[in-house]
Order: sequence, then C-alpha cells, then structure tokens
Amino acid sequence: MRSILVAVAGLMLLGAQGPSAPTIAFNRVELRGGHPRIFVAASDGSGEHPLLPNSEDDYDAVWSPDGKSIVFTSERNGSADLFQVKPDGSGLKALTTDPAYDDQAAFSPDSQKLVFVSTREGGTANLWVLDIVSLSVHRLTTGAGGDYRPAWSPDGKWIAFSSGRGKPMPFSEGRWERLQMTDLYIVHPDGSGLKKVPVNQDFCGSPKWMTDSRRVVAYCMTAQQTLPNRMPNPEPGNDTRLLSVDTGIGATAELPAAGVKINPSPLGQNDIGYIRKGTSEPGIYYLSGRRGPRGAIRTASWSPDGKLVVFHRRVSGQSVPMLKVFSRDSRYDLKVVGGTLPSFNPSGTQFATTGGPNGGVSTSAITVTTVATGASQVVYQDKTNNALAGSWSPDGRKILFGIGQFAAFFDGFHSEFLKPDDRINGGAKVAVVNADGTGFQELTDGAGNNAFPSFAPDGKRFVYRTFSREGMGLRIMDLETKGVMKLTDGYDNFPLWSPRGDLIMFARLSGGNYAPGETYDVYTIRPDGSDLKRLTNGNGNDAHMTWSPDGEYIAFASSRMGFKDEAAYTDAPQPYGEIFVMRSDGTGVEQLTDNQWEDGAPGWQRVPPHQFASSH
Repeated sequence: MRSILVAVAGLMLLGAQGPSAPTIAFNRVELRGGHPRIFVAASDGSGEHPLLPNSEDDYDAVWSPDGKSIVFTSERNGSADLFQVKPDGSGLKALTTDPAYDDQAAFSPDSQKLVFVSTREGGTANLWVLDIVSLSVHRLTTGAGGDYRPAWSPDGKWIAFSSGRGKPMPFSEGRWERLQMTDLYIVHPDGSGLKKVPVNQDFCGSPKWMTDSRRVVAYCMTAQQTLPNRMPNPEPGNDTRLLSVDTGIGATAELPAAGVKINPSPLGQNDIGYIRKGTSEPGIYYLSGRRGPRGAIRTASWSPDGKLVVFHRRVSGQSVPMLKVFSRDSRYDLKVVGGTLPSFNPSGTQFATTGGPNGGVSTSAITVTTVATGASQVVYQDKTNNALAGSWSPDGRKILFGIGQFAAFFDGFHSEFLKPDDRINGGAKVAVVNADGTGFQELTDGAGNNAFPSFAPDGKRFVYRTFSREGMGLRIMDLETKGVMKLTDGYDNFPLWSPRGDLIMFARLSGGNYAPGETYDVYTIRPDGSDLKRLTNGNGNDAHMTWSPDGEYIAFASSRMGFKDEAAYTDAPQPYGEIFVMRSDGTGVEQLTDNQWEDGAPGWQRVPPHQFASSH
C-alpha cells in the first residue's frame, strides 16, 4: 500500500518534478456519485453522528458480537483494507495491509476472528479468515465466480455467503451490461463441508443467520432485476423479496415487506432490519414497521442489544478535475477525472470530457479542462442532442466528437439493442470544433450512427465507427476529399489511431448479438485493412482503450475479474470494471485497479514537466 496525497483547499501545486510515471486518467463511478462515510445512530435514527472525524472512503462497517469494536473497510491508505475501531471512534488500527481488495468482513461469535472477501492470490473475490489478535490470515474458499457477503452462524459452525461460482455473467437483455447471478452457500470455518443451499432463485444475496443457526434471511430477485437494482434509484416494478431460508433443505418463507430491499439483518427473535433503495424515503426499515436512519444508506449493522446501528451512506464530496488514486503498480500514476471519456491533447496540458456542462444534468457537452489550473470551458453543447467522446487533432487545435441521441449512454437502461439495426438509434454525425469552441463543422452525413472518431497522426484523416442500414464497422474519412473507405464490417466500436500511425485498435463484439458467451475484445488492424489481430480474449468485456503517447502500450477497461460484491450495493452500472495495461501486441497484461467500483474509459496523458494534482 502507499499513502495518497491529502488535499487542502482547491488544487495544490506539486512543483517541478523529475521524470514522471506514466499517467492514466479514467472514470470512477463511485467518486462521481459521492463518498461513502460511516455513521452511528440509535436504531430509530436519533443521535446520528460520524463514527470518525475524518472520512476517507469508509464503508461496510460491522459491529462485533461482544459490542466492543467495529470493523470497517477503508481506502484511506490506498487500496481497500480492514480497520478496527471502538464504537466511540477511538483506537483506530489497521487489520490488513495487502494491496489487494479486502472488504465485507463478518465477526465470529466470539469476536476473535473475521471472515472477509479478498482478491489476494488470483484477483477474483474469495473468502479469507483473519485472526484479530495475531493478524494471521488463511484462505477459506477458492475458484472463479466470486464469493460475497459472508456471515458466521451464532453457534460458530457455519459461514453462509452468496456466490457466483458456476454461474454465467450474461448480458442484460438488449444491452452490454452484465447481469449478476448468485446462489447461497454454506461452509465450515475450516473450509470443509462446502455446499449450495437449494433455493430456486436467479439471485439471492447477503445471507444473515437467524438465532437457531439453521435458517438465514436473504434478499432475492430475478437476474434481469440485478441491473436496475444496482442503480441509486431503481424504478418501480423491481421489488426484491426477503426470504427466510432453511440452509439444510432450502425451504423458504417470504417475509412481508415492500420495495427494493437489501442487507437484511435479524434482530433477535422478533424483528429484522433492512435497507430500502429507490423510494421517496430511502434508508433503514424494520419488519415491525419502525423506521431507522434515512438517506442513501447501503449497509448497516446493529449493536448486540439492537439499540444502536452503524451504517454508511453516500455524502457529497469536493469535485476536483483530477484526483490521484491508488495504483497496484507504482510505475503507473492513476487519476480519476470528472466527466467521462477523458482524452488528452498531445502536450498533456488539457483534456476533453463528455458529460453535463459544469456537472449539470442537461444534454451532454464537450468540456475542455486545463490541467494546471483546473479551469473548464464548454466548447460544444447542443440543446437537443448529446455530444460524445472528444478526440484531439495531432496539433492540439481541434477536437472531433459525435453528435446524436446516443440513448445507449444517456437514457438510463430504457433503450434496448436487440439487433444491430437498433444501434442506428436515430442517427449520429461526426463533427469537429476548435479547442476554444469556435469553428464548429459537421463532417459526416446520412442516416447512420457515426461516432467515436479518432484522428490519424498526419491530421488528414480520421477513423470512426458506424451503424447504418448499409452496414456497420469502421470507416476512414479523408478530410480534404470527404471520401470514405470501409475498414471493417464487424460489430466494432471505439476505434483509436495509433500515435505511430501504423495501427488502428478497436473493440469487437464476437457474434454481434449480445448472445450468451459473447464478449468485447481488443483488436488492431492496419489502416489499409490488412493484418487484423485479436489482442485480448478475456472472460469478460475488454473495451474503452487508449494508446500511450509513444504507441507502445494500451490501457483498457475490462470485466474479466468479475464482480467483487453484490452489485446492488455499488450504485454503478458496471461495478466489475477495472483498468488494465498491456503492450501494443497484447502481451504483458497487467491489472492496475482492484476495487468494487466501476473504473473505465481510460485516457493516457503525456505528463507535462509541471502539473497540478489533488487527492482526498
């Protein structure tokens, strides 16, 4: 782990630097949606106060059975690690320091051990056990698919958890986001006796034991509901079910409660607390009809007597243009930016992003931000259409982008794309504007959906992707003659011309129909259409790539490591996204981020000799 720079007011000048690490900027949905902070309150919500005076992305707190401590996850030192503190906020200490993702801890009944989720040794989410006194750890579960939200039975004999092992990650109907399917499992604390609880549901999660150490309560839903219910405000019609489940025979009984319910917790013999999302009054509810703390709460844990509750909710944070964050490899400098799809000018002094202007909610605009000052300027905005994915000219004077509805990106999950023709979506055009906002010009015409343009290094041509009734794939336009050459005819997207000029990389969907087993992978092709090569063949989507300034490396987003948590807790459309880097020939693949948030759309910055940076 490493410490992250601490922000003071505004942006801090770091001063002249020597040779800098390669800098990759990207989007992180968690940071755009606010920061998780832990609070303590009476079970009815009164007397609420922060657990700690300073919050550094703290979440997933759990109260010890003896009532003497609280364990939670924090990114205050870089990667997600487990910390312990007394209920009054004193005595803070770190329990894990591994650079992997450690989260979702649950106490043993004697308060001496923890079972938790970790990506150490392989990168996928498995269960580990920690001795709190010695801090020794051992692995409890193995295998791909992901294990989540463990809970120790009151008699100490079993650990229940949800798991995606043996389950597919299918595309959502008509979309590219992956659905999450899980089963309930139990296992002895020594790793023996692993068995699936026979419950016939697409998804069941967050099992918590009843006092009899035989039944658990869990929340369940259909596979399709795992997409809308991972958003902050799920739409009506996506109610989850609270089920009491006999872990021996799988017999279930439904518990009466309305809404999108997550994180159920038995409170003695007579009540169950749970969290509701997507209601006009979100927060903690009880089966008895009582109300608890309110707001965008995501996990909660009660004191042994049930009188107090510790929980985390999202709070608004200071918005900064670039935020330095933890990297698994210190040779790469990672930064989160506001807006989406960051693209840097050739000198690395400015970057263009897509999104609501100045953080607003109107139609998407192209905004240019100056790295040294943090000042932003909207260089293009249309009153009726969205602007998408700016790309700089080699001389840094112009920006290419797409103009259209782009419902796949901007209307939530309402639009579905069941066949390639659906991607036409009302059409879109490639346009260009000067970096100061002057000189706007549309470059393509016709009824097709043309977008994601990228300049050739000579500035005389650009490549873009198209979906039209005449065909789909990648096209190259000559800016002088306006002539168009067909480069590919696959289900291709996100083309980027290499800074060296010799290659164009892009993402291709195998099959082109979002069918089971299909994935997006990264390809390269020469500008004359020769030498097509597939660079990745992961178990998930590989897309949203960026070239290093010298054309030797590629950074990209990937879902290959799968989910690390039940998606309903993350408030992100694609919480399995991580940033990877590889050589331009597809070798030397390395993972740079490792967390439960959605990381994506990287942009590679040529680092200027003096720069500003900020962190939290």
